[in-house]
Amino acid sequence: MAEPRPQLGTYLPRLLTLVLAGGATFGLYHALPAVIGSPAIAAERAYTVPAARTLANESRKNLQVAVFAGGCFWGVEGVFSHVKGVRSVKSGYHGGTKANAKYSLVSRGQTRHAEAVRIVYDPKQVRYTDLLRVFFSVTADPTQLNRQGPDVGRHYRNAIVPLNAEQRRAASAYINQLKTAKIWSKPIVTKVESYNGFYPAETYHQDFMFKNPSHPYIVRWDQPKVRNLKAKFPAWYRRTPVRG
Repeated sequence: MAEPRPQLGTYLPRLLTLVLAGGATFGLYHALPAVIGSPAIAAERAYTVPAARTLANESRKNLQVAVFAGGCFWGVEGVFSHVKGVRSVKSGYHGGTKANAKYSLVSRGQTRHAEAVRIVYDPKQVRYTDLLRVFFSVTADPTQLNRQGPDVGRHYRNAIVPLNAEQRRAASAYINQLKTAKIWSKPIVTKVESYNGFYPAETYHQDFMFKNPSHPYIVRWDQPKVRNLKAKFPAWYRRTPVRG
């Protein structure tokens, strides 16, 4: 992503000319809601929150948690912050250890992390399978391996990170149906990865789209995704984004 501070690396303007693979991030996804049938929905059962202390508070409030990695977390956070039923979205790191969950290391590909978001949502308003639809429809291009748009590296991989067996079954069924539907001309490379912790990113990354609406990266790559969310899922769209 284009970073506002020297410590975050040098952004190459020429990468802004790249077009998402398949031409399709804002085109072919209109077909997605129709291809998600009963197998994925049947796999979604009552969510049992893991015993991890970080999830205990959501359990008491009858809320649920989802973790997705979809390239630069600014845009992923920005999209889901506009989804009705989502209570909070936090940018962070998945896939590595707490000790090296730092942007200065992750952004250089020196860890096993992926930029990711942790979503707390109300299942009475939005289901896990609904979040999957949003993820694949307007958030990430599932045909891009170890990159998203102008951002290249394994830390920009797209992945679903289930927090229990029910979410894993739903995610796997969803991806299998997308592969069968053959909406994309290229293979789907999105992985279902095991959850082994989520580590919040630095404060300046949180609510980045909300705080920096005129940032060139946000304008070029992320605001179109939010507009696409509003166009494709108007019933789920919330004009004022949730914070944090």
